[in-house]
Amino acid sequence: MKIDPKKMLILLVLVVDCLIGWLVFDRVLKTKDQVSAKALNKSNIYEKSALMVKETSKEIDLKIEEETRKALIVYDNMTMEELSEKLEKSMNSSLKGKGELFASYSIELGLDPYLALAIVLHETGCSYSCSSLVKTHNNLGGLKGSNGKYLYFNTLDEGIKGYLDILYKNYYSKGLTTPELMNSRYAASTTWASKVNWYIEKIKAK
Repeated sequence: MKIDPKKMLILLVLVVDCLIGWLVFDRVLKTKDQVSAKALNKSNIYEKSALMVKETSKEIDLKIEEETRKALIVYDNMTMEELSEKLEKSMNSSLKGKGELFASYSIELGLDPYLALAIVLHETGCSYSCSSLVKTHNNLGGLKGSNGKYLYFNTLDEGIKGYLDILYKNYYSKGLTTPELMNSRYAASTTWASKVNWYIEKIKAK
């Protein structure tokens, strides 16, 4: 059989074209896959970086919040707001709503707010219903003057501050900082200290 050189050449050209076309197509697919893989890899890197930044930012915020709270601690690992709310839970009748004043002025003077409030609750019954002395004289703690009469205050706020001032001046400043040390000077009853301590524990438990 005689082979036509022209037809053979055309056939070879077609084969070569097909081969080149296939190689180009294969390269394009591989390049596309590589680009997609790289893009996906970059996307993962960006996502991981964003997550790390978010987590770090959250940790920083929590740290700042923790340090800020520590700076605001005033007593028994509580902020002024928390202490006020705690004292408020034991204050009823006429004393309702005076937790913040009681807490802030106690801390300002350097008094134990639990002890200061416990004496008031024992002497006036304000954990339930305040005595007539509180209602008529704004007198917390059964305070008496040099003439032996109960002290009178114009407002309840003045009565609270007056009571805390006297507690500090007559007891705390002289080293009488516990119910036991205060007992003989504050009350004739020998069980006064144990009763005040009972109120202290009750306040702490709320």
